[in-house]
Amino acid sequence: MKRLFYKQVHYKQIDINTASPKAPGASIMVIYTGGTLGMVYDQEGKSLVPFDFEQILEKIPEISRFEFQLRVISFNQLIDSANVTPAHWIALATLIEENYHFYNGFVIIHGTDTMAYSASALSYLLEDLNKPVIFTGAQLPIGAVRTDARENLITALEIAAARRDGRPLVCEVALYFNNQLLRGNRARKVESAHFGAFESRNYPPLAESGIRITYNNAALKPYQPFDTLTVFKKMDTRVAILKLFPGINRNMVEAVLSMPNLRGVVLETYGSGNAPTESWFLDSIKAAIDRDILVYNVSQCFGGTVMQGRYETSKTLQNIGVLSGGDITTEAAMTKMMFLLANIGNNQDIKKQLIRSIRGELT
Repeated sequence: MKRLFYKQVHYKQIDINTASPKAPGASIMVIYTGGTLGMVYDQEGKSLVPFDFEQILEKIPEISRFEFQLRVISFNQLIDSANVTPAHWIALATLIEENYHFYNGFVIIHGTDTMAYSASALSYLLEDLNKPVIFTGAQLPIGAVRTDARENLITALEIAAARRDGRPLVCEVALYFNNQLLRGNRARKVESAHFGAFESRNYPPLAESGIRITYNNAALKPYQPFDTLTVFKKMDTRVAILKLFPGINRNMVEAVLSMPNLRGVVLETYGSGNAPTESWFLDSIKAAIDRDILVYNVSQCFGGTVMQGRYETSKTLQNIGVLSGGDITTEAAMTKMMFLLANIGNNQDIKKQLIRSIRGELT
């Protein structure tokens, strides 16, 4: 086991050749950030402790059938996904940038709570990606008897290695969980007690796993032979979410909109983008927009889309300069705003990018 040191973050490195003595059929980098999947019970069987990936073939012997060259990079300080920050997204993007030309694909093992945020963020940070970056995790640890960890990891590895005519089948950031491969910036966590933790209500699965893995070629981002990966390494966290609810009052709204140095707000509205029409509410939103704060309208519904102007309660938002997020998820909207604010120079250009799809995040 080697210890690596990149950008003030420590990593452990383990190389595993499941093909030996044959030549490996694919090379995959696995990045373990932490989370439930990589936990096993201690010798007393009482407490969960991090899994030693040097023993991966003992725990998941099926992997040896793939004949892969695996490099496992493990965060030295494993993180609960509730503690994930944009700095971790930058670290992941940097690891992929530095190793992009050496591997056929990448698998990121991540806790489920914020996986949709991380997958969305990586989709923006990795421009013109032409290889698979597959997020996965588990609801039960790999050391549990009835775990989903083995199937999720095995299939994520198989998808990361999948090629046709020498080209990868998946050329984007995706999330594999419970037999479905979802576009990373379309996924949302919807369950904490069942194996089907993630859904993508507004975009079809990229692939489904049964007896064999069936790829939805019409939904997949196509391979672009002349694209060159560009990696961005900045996110602007001066953003907030303002979720509407019956009874929300002026003090609450203005407390969010008057935060020091605020640059953008994701406004979670009702249904197809509807919000109160009371003058105090609209005046508060308009005053924020007049101060060059971007306000991005996203529906609280898991499915459907924002259609500003369909009803009077959303037409007024459109008239005062609120931007429509269409069918984007809150996770993708927040990370998109962080990305654009950090990497695009002026608000007018940011507004144009917010209302259009830049990584397949909205229809």
